[in-house]
Amino acid sequence: MNSTKTTGAHAVMKSLVAENVDTIFGYPGGAIMPIYDALYDYEDMVTHILVRHEQGAIHAAQGYARTSGKTGVVFATSGPGATNLITGLADAMIDSTPLVCITGQVASHLLGTDAFQETDVMGISMPITKWNCQVTKAEEIPAAIAKAFYIAGSGRPGPVLIDITKDAQFGETDFTYEKCTSIRSYRPKPKLDHAKVQEAADLINQAKKPYLLIGQGIMLSNAEKELLKFVEKSGIPTASTLLGLGAFPNHHPLYAGYLGMHGDYAPNIKTNECDILIAVGMRFDDRVTGDVSRYAKQAKVIHIDIDAAELNKIIKADVPVHADAKEALKLLTELVQERKHDAWMQEFMEAKKVEVQTLQESASELHSEELKMDEVVRMLSDLTKGEAVVVTDVGQHQMMAARYYQYNKTKSNVTSGGLGTMGFALPAAIGAKFGAPEKPVVAIIGDGGFQMTLQELGTILQSKVDVKIIILNNRFLGMVRQWQQMFFKKRYSFTNMISPDFIALAKSYSIEGEKVEAGTDLKKALQTMLNHQGAYLLEVMVAKEENVFPMVATGASVSEIRLK
Repeated sequence: MNSTKTTGAHAVMKSLVAENVDTIFGYPGGAIMPIYDALYDYEDMVTHILVRHEQGAIHAAQGYARTSGKTGVVFATSGPGATNLITGLADAMIDSTPLVCITGQVASHLLGTDAFQETDVMGISMPITKWNCQVTKAEEIPAAIAKAFYIAGSGRPGPVLIDITKDAQFGETDFTYEKCTSIRSYRPKPKLDHAKVQEAADLINQAKKPYLLIGQGIMLSNAEKELLKFVEKSGIPTASTLLGLGAFPNHHPLYAGYLGMHGDYAPNIKTNECDILIAVGMRFDDRVTGDVSRYAKQAKVIHIDIDAAELNKIIKADVPVHADAKEALKLLTELVQERKHDAWMQEFMEAKKVEVQTLQESASELHSEELKMDEVVRMLSDLTKGEAVVVTDVGQHQMMAARYYQYNKTKSNVTSGGLGTMGFALPAAIGAKFGAPEKPVVAIIGDGGFQMTLQELGTILQSKVDVKIIILNNRFLGMVRQWQQMFFKKRYSFTNMISPDFIALAKSYSIEGEKVEAGTDLKKALQTMLNHQGAYLLEVMVAKEENVFPMVATGASVSEIRLK
């Protein structure tokens, strides 16, 4: 293999180019300055997006990874630059998002001396990365980066961090690059156990009320086509977790709805009525299960997951299948009988009617002249035909978007699921657009979450990225207020929020915008936003005390879901 003499900093860039990296999100600083100096020579090969805060960089990289299916790349300096990545690392770890984060570090002879901007980023990040390493010599850089990309993107994806000392960046090495394809003792893709899949198929073929729950693992495995074939052959009602939305088209007649604490009524209660529960690429999060001691006790459980640690972790599986979802579904489809479960599916439809009727009655009790969050989401869904990439923050608006947007395309729902990170949406939308430039990207954000990372409007200004932003402004930290209303006797302790003039703020960043307060103006305003060339901010004033229902209260069974 041919080698060339190069600095460690240039070895970083050469390695990233070898991994086909086209976009980097980052913020320069002293300890990573040599790498940024090398980046100057690669501007025609790699797009660098200058964010306004390192947390913005990592959330943007998450959005990029989620829409593109590639590994997101982040640059940050040492000390506070590295520690500002921590929330994003934790978010990416729990939501299985592939990232390679490269941080600068003080020179190796200063390690452990409390030098300026030195932090033990290895120790800090170890629990929230799939793998991390510190590089102190230039010759170690190519192999470390190759290993990082392999680990981040294989098996159950996740974030990886490489900390590179400044002397390693300045040092010289004979550069060669070889992509990593295996690591001893690391088996990211398990061998498919045909006997286990046959056992699962036998249970499914005997079932009278089978029920399929799907998660993000479907999309991470690129198993959408295999899922569709399996569902259409088996005739099984199919429900989605929050991160699984989009893996199965919402308009499909066998789509049963959205699971979870604020999910649809039917998918939740039918969990405790099915006889076979099949879970694919999901981890039985507490927001899905409610009280686990009362979850699906009547059912035989089949759990298919690529991560062996998730099997039997929360819900005991009668048939645990340690497998890649794509491979498992393909074989399972061959083995199951072609069937219809029309009467069982009709039970879901009847339960849905009860939900719709109850929610309509509850909505009529609110002030009729006030706009409702669900109205905004429904209209956006209609105008975009369920084909936009929707990026949400965390809170009531997030649940409304999950419930009422019709996700008909894969990789179209980008949100912070497991960690629930406020401030996620604005930078993630920027990254999502770079990951899927051909698709419309709409960020739906609450007035609270928006103000956590609003500085990334500067990133939009500089990068000229075309993202549409909808702020659903209820003048409250809405989800916390709902809990205060329901469980803390309406003691609204520090959840009332006074916000700036969001439209004036957007215009100060050369972003056009409009404020809507009347329902009669909503459709035209949404259409104006969608038709606008370039970024646009639409502030919609919604009812102050609108609640998200249905709701499974903490500690309750999914059968105890409240409709109002």
